[in-house]
Amino acid sequence: MLVWLSEWLSQYFHVFHVVQYLTMRAILGTLTALIIALLVGPAMIRRLSLRKVGQVIRNDGPQSHLSKAGTPTMGGALVLIAIILSTILWGDLSNRYVWLILFVTIGFGVIGWWDDYLKLFLKNSRGLSARRKYFFQSLIGLVAACYLYFMASSPVETQLIFPFFKHMAWQLGPFFILLAYLMIVGFSNAVNLTDGLDGLAILPSVMVAGALGIFAYVTGNVQFSTYLSIPYVPGAGEIAIFCGALVGAGLGFLWFNTYPAQVFMGDVGALSIGAALGIIAVIVRQEFVLCLMGGVFVLETVSVILQVGSFKLTGKRIFKMAPIHHHFELKGWPEPRVIVRFWIITFVLVLCGLATLKLR
Repeated sequence: MLVWLSEWLSQYFHVFHVVQYLTMRAILGTLTALIIALLVGPAMIRRLSLRKVGQVIRNDGPQSHLSKAGTPTMGGALVLIAIILSTILWGDLSNRYVWLILFVTIGFGVIGWWDDYLKLFLKNSRGLSARRKYFFQSLIGLVAACYLYFMASSPVETQLIFPFFKHMAWQLGPFFILLAYLMIVGFSNAVNLTDGLDGLAILPSVMVAGALGIFAYVTGNVQFSTYLSIPYVPGAGEIAIFCGALVGAGLGFLWFNTYPAQVFMGDVGALSIGAALGIIAVIVRQEFVLCLMGGVFVLETVSVILQVGSFKLTGKRIFKMAPIHHHFELKGWPEPRVIVRFWIITFVLVLCGLATLKLR
């Protein structure tokens, strides 16, 4: 929105030309989202507390979590508000990718809000049934995947790109829809599974989003993409604005979510952030890189799959508790140690992911 205003103002005041630069708008988008989150956060937390929208803690989990019962949740709405407002303010609203990512993010946020609302406001312990939740996730994921496939303007937009290899890519054809669907729905639930400790999910999401913003910037620039031997996707650079907004909103939320948390994210935040990361990776053609950088999310998901599969097949559990962060807690690791070590792992994995830009 402000892009159009600055373009008009630049006719009279040359200083507004700087707002036309993508890098400047990404920085401004990050700062705007951060400020919105910091300003809105305290009021939202008070409102959630007054409405007694508190977290329900499982009795079979780590005993240290029992003291968290009643902590306000659904704080992910704060992240969504900051991301949406910042993106609309600083993004190019004529860009189709911006609207697609907003559609997916808001759609999954509504699903998460619905689930949280049933659990916390209507006191329905089951919340949204798994079948309904998966149906609506699949519906949004398939709509987005089909849009990208049928609106692709070049073959590279539906290829599977292998990192570390300069000219290794497979044309997926219709299988692209399946891949895109799995990335969106899969990462949405992966981030949701990871969101079990104070700040555990949000800072890795921030780091991954920041790295994806770099990928989006170079993917949307024909000179950089040619030099780095990565796919050139026209218009993808504008995604950097959204990534910056996610980084700013995530850091603002972490201000209140850091140990000991004043507010929890809830499904409304975790599902939407995970889906956003998935759709961004698909657009910039870096699915493998997202799985690498988001290795913590992948590990958490795999631990649940292995735990459930092992128990159903053998009646035995592989871990003390799944997702795996609870396993380490039950082994005696203090919660802050688990959180910070997972942050460090994510930081290293993000650096490895960024290294694929040059190692081709």
